[in-house]
Amino acid sequence: MGEMSMNRAIHAAVRRDLDRFIDALGEFPAGDRQRAEQLATAWRNFDAQLTRHHQGEHDIAWPALQKVGVSPEVLTELDAEHDTMAAALATTRTAMAALQRSASTADAEAALTAMRGLQRVTVQHLDHEEAEIEPVYLEKAGTPEMRAMGREFAKVGPAEGGTFFAWALDGATPAESDAITGTVPKPVLTVIVGLFGRGYRKSVAPVWRA
Repeated sequence: MGEMSMNRAIHAAVRRDLDRFIDALGEFPAGDRQRAEQLATAWRNFDAQLTRHHQGEHDIAWPALQKVGVSPEVLTELDAEHDTMAAALATTRTAMAALQRSASTADAEAALTAMRGLQRVTVQHLDHEEAEIEPVYLEKAGTPEMRAMGREFAKVGPAEGGTFFAWALDGATPAESDAITGTVPKPVLTVIVGLFGRGYRKSVAPVWRA
């Protein structure tokens, strides 16, 4: 199946950033405060994007998916995994803050350990969710329930939307880009990303080009 949902494309962006952080922390130059600040900037965006995503799933996606046949038991399992992710996020948040303050080798190693733990539980959850939910997203894409879900997710301000789309498209494959851009008219997306994704392009994207 060559088609993918926007949800799976968002998951790809999460996986990309986790790989980027692990690579960057593994190569962290001891005492480099500028690099520590760069990584802190990228982390704040990632933390916000992942937190918003799993909270939105609980509040918006799960009720819609239950209406189209996903069992409450599956959704309960996925919510439990969200709780595990949230705990790992909190641990990593603390470690990244320490690295930002010190730029030390010890704190870079601690942040790397925390990030690997976050990657492990997050990828485990994403794999599970995609196995259970991706076929439903594709099969039920045109139903009233899924369309209503999409409208709820779209209720964000332009600044938040621009940052989200700029982040999700940064490094996306053609298939992932199609899954993301297929939900928004191209002229609208161009404006949103062009104007309101500027902060991401200026502050976060360069972190991964350094």
